[in-house]
Amino acid sequence: MQRKAAASILVLLFFHLFTRAQFIETFDDGDFTANPRWSGDTNDFTVNASHQLQSNSLVPSSNYYLSTPNTLAQAVEWNFFLRLDFNPSSANYVDVYLIASLEDLMASGNTGYFLRIGNTDDELALYRKDDGNSGAKIIDGTDGVLNQSSNLLKIRITRNVDNLWTLYRDVSGTGNSFVSEGSVTDATYTSSAYFGVLIKQSTASFFQKHFIDDIEIKDFVPDLLPPAIQTVSVLNAAMLDVLFSEVVDKMSGEDISNYVVDQNIGRPAKALQDVLNPSLIHLEFTSNFTNANTYMLTVNGVKDNSGNTLTNQAVTFNYFTPQLYDIVIDEIMADPSPQVGLPNSEWIELRNRSSHAINLGGWRLGDMSNVSSAFGDFLLQPDSSVLVSATAAAPDLRMFGTVISVGNFPSLDNSGDIIFIKSGEDRTIHAVAYSDNWYGNALKKGGGWTLEMIDVNNPCSGITNWKASVDSRGGTPGKINSVNAVNADVTSPHLLRAFAADNRTINLVFDEPLDSFNAVQKGNYNIGNGVAIMRVAAPPPLFNTIVIYLNTVIDTGKIYTVTTAGITDCSGNVVRDVNQAKFGLAQSSDSFDVVINEVLFNPKPAGADYVELYNRSEKIVDLSQIYVATRNRSNAITTIEKLTAEQLLFFPGDFIVITENVPAVKSEYITLNPGAFLQVQTMPSLPDDKGTVIILNSQGEILDEVNYSEKWHSPLVTNAEGASLERIDYEGASVQSNFHTAAASAGYGTPGFRNSQYRLNDQLQGEITISPEIFSPDNDGLEDFLTINYKLPSPGFVANITIFDATGRPVRYLRRNALSGVSGYYRWDGLDDKNRQLPQGIYIIYTEVFNTAGKKKQFKNTVVLARKY
Repeated sequence: MQRKAAASILVLLFFHLFTRAQFIETFDDGDFTANPRWSGDTNDFTVNASHQLQSNSLVPSSNYYLSTPNTLAQAVEWNFFLRLDFNPSSANYVDVYLIASLEDLMASGNTGYFLRIGNTDDELALYRKDDGNSGAKIIDGTDGVLNQSSNLLKIRITRNVDNLWTLYRDVSGTGNSFVSEGSVTDATYTSSAYFGVLIKQSTASFFQKHFIDDIEIKDFVPDLLPPAIQTVSVLNAAMLDVLFSEVVDKMSGEDISNYVVDQNIGRPAKALQDVLNPSLIHLEFTSNFTNANTYMLTVNGVKDNSGNTLTNQAVTFNYFTPQLYDIVIDEIMADPSPQVGLPNSEWIELRNRSSHAINLGGWRLGDMSNVSSAFGDFLLQPDSSVLVSATAAAPDLRMFGTVISVGNFPSLDNSGDIIFIKSGEDRTIHAVAYSDNWYGNALKKGGGWTLEMIDVNNPCSGITNWKASVDSRGGTPGKINSVNAVNADVTSPHLLRAFAADNRTINLVFDEPLDSFNAVQKGNYNIGNGVAIMRVAAPPPLFNTIVIYLNTVIDTGKIYTVTTAGITDCSGNVVRDVNQAKFGLAQSSDSFDVVINEVLFNPKPAGADYVELYNRSEKIVDLSQIYVATRNRSNAITTIEKLTAEQLLFFPGDFIVITENVPAVKSEYITLNPGAFLQVQTMPSLPDDKGTVIILNSQGEILDEVNYSEKWHSPLVTNAEGASLERIDYEGASVQSNFHTAAASAGYGTPGFRNSQYRLNDQLQGEITISPEIFSPDNDGLEDFLTINYKLPSPGFVANITIFDATGRPVRYLRRNALSGVSGYYRWDGLDDKNRQLPQGIYIIYTEVFNTAGKKKQFKNTVVLARKY
């Protein structure tokens, strides 16, 4: 008897375990006829290559089903994946029978519960199927959830011991973002025989577009655990994302009183549940986090959908966003050929000079014409470096260090370029405007060597903080730079120039990058003349240009002065002495507004050609609209070169020196005005014997032209190498008589300031006057020639000028039948007709003028020619 009782208990226990067995169907065996066995319209279904149950009926306006045994009915959880590649309708939907009393799901007497996916309202709804009717809706889901051409769904339905049904859906299909569609208590049917799928379809447009997979029916284990914080992500200075371990209740998740951040940040102004992931809450605060600071977020009162409440969970988070110069470009391989010891590929190296690890994911490298694709995720540790290259170059570079390969890597110009890196938030972190002059070595400039930053803690100093690598391989990818040293910046920045972009916008250009914070404080600028500043900006990537927006309109033709104070570079050096610049609205230039004032066409071996211009007008001229040119053998204007691509103002009475090599010119001559030099990309050829220099405006009109010759030099100059020709009078014509060799006392050249041979035609009253009364033609820059000024009553007079010595002998026929204007001048250099020096003494200037009407007049003037011995 005891054996029978024990056996009965074992049978009942086995039966209970069998009937409560978990049901799982993944179709991984490629079949639905066994393990478990499905029955019904088996010809209307198939298992596809992705191991999913797929509809296969090609009959329009049809209903078909599959069912399989299942006895789990109470305290159960149902899970499955469903994909519908169509927008459901009243004639196209799916019924998933959770509980069915009959194998034939379409039988009128079938009872149980089913989930309808689709129908007219494009919803998910739970129905109870009673004997003889089509079903009663007991959970009415959200309308429009399935109103799209393709629907991915992960479904979860629970029934607890108290017969409370809850329907969840995840429209991402992943099962990570369940949202409740509602709950209902219903205990009508407490047993089950089958689980199944019933499909209703209409036209061929819906054939073979139903997919079901990952079916799981198991005991329902009630959720007794509260949600927990998994991660806190900092989005920006005032926003956090809080990810919980499960879906949270919308009302409690969006209650701002459930969240608080320490250090006076307080509660958020907004708390919003993510639309796609209800486990995620977005918090937005009114106070900003301080960069590189650690905070604590405390969460209390947030519930899950089962009512479990989170109590006082505290999580720390660090707010850090890369600032300007946290990451720097510290090595550049712009010209890898000819190879020295590194791969024949362009690359740059980035170094993290901050104290935080920085994820470079989403960052980009660019120049002025191209920006790379976004970097992949890469955590760059403090005081560490990484190479960035094109994808094709990465394999060869990886033997030297870690490489981030990017698409659309910008081409690095050999001669120079502006390159920059931007963070994922599109914020410029560092920029370098490099030049091949930075190598400081003619051999290494030719290729195969990198440019290396000397001191990464001095990222803004340009040429003074870069030089060619001294490593035998040609560079140091992945290593500390070979030129690494302390090279602190102690030099104040200089205000180079200012110009008006329009009548309300002023640009200031500095010689190095500025601290972009204090550079935009409008109190650091003063213009005067009643000009009011509205705001100031410091645009990237170099931060060496300041844009001032005005409240006041400036006047055309008026010159203004801007003064700065309190501005610093990125090393903290304050702008001091060079803190003022003129500006105004530029005007178009006409003939003779700008003249060629000095020409050096035969420089010394270490020197360079130059042309000095003078603005003799009352206009502000934009040098970016001025061109220098020459003539070819056919006398056509050729080799036209723009002076500068950047707007550079040329003010009345100012000089500008154009040359291909500013340092070479400055090393050969006294430069009293070093700011008056402009290095151009290319100069027209200036032959040593003779040539032509032309200045053009942007319309191609000639402003001035000089057809120089070595014969224009003073006969007293035996070697004209390194000696310039200077204009004598700004108002005079561009001819030989108005040019003279620069004085020896001035070093045979005066680039950037007033000519040593300059003489102003004062237009003195009287018929014939001379200046000076004593002159000394010894090329010392002082009284080197005599000026004979004339003023005649009308045009058309012809002049003969003869020079006599004190004994009355003619020693120079200075002019013969020279057609003269109403006023003008002639010059005598103290030489006789054979270009020989005359002795010192008293000389008579005899001038005879006459015209065709027979009117004539003679003049005598006395001058002393002095010699220095």
